Amino acid sequence: MSTAYAQQMAKYNREAVLSAPPARLLTMLYDRLLLDLGRAEVAQQEQNWAAASENLVHAQAIIAELSASLNTEAWDGADQLVALYTFASNTMIEANIRRDAAKTRDCITVLEPLRQSWHEAAASLPVQMAAAPSSGGNLGIG
Repeated sequence: MSTAYAQQMAKYNREAVLSAPPARLLTMLYDRLLLDLGRAEVAQQEQNWAAASENLVHAQAIIAELSASLNTEAWDGADQLVALYTFASNTMIEANIRRDAAKTRDCITVLEPLRQSWHEAAASLPVQMAAAPSSGGNLGIG
């Protein structure tokens, strides 16, 4: 891939993220989270510890963003979601420290149904709600 092409793709991806409505941004984060975890699991199985660590650390950053953007006052279930994010983050740390692909798989098992649910919820939103601009960086989750 040429450098110019790679730069154009990076610009396109950056603009797609910056212009994404909140529901789409949320699903994009979950998609990347599960991609990172899948890559980490494969890297752990191949004993490529540097790649596994890089993907797990990025997945933790996504979990931190999801947790920070959660409006715990707007939804009764928010505390349980925060607890799940805390579990996932702690499990990713263990997976990284112990080089344990089973721990990474545990995160995938817990988070994949959430990813699917957020995709279904986003798809069910009326077009005008799905395209509403975000306010103050909060994803408006919950």
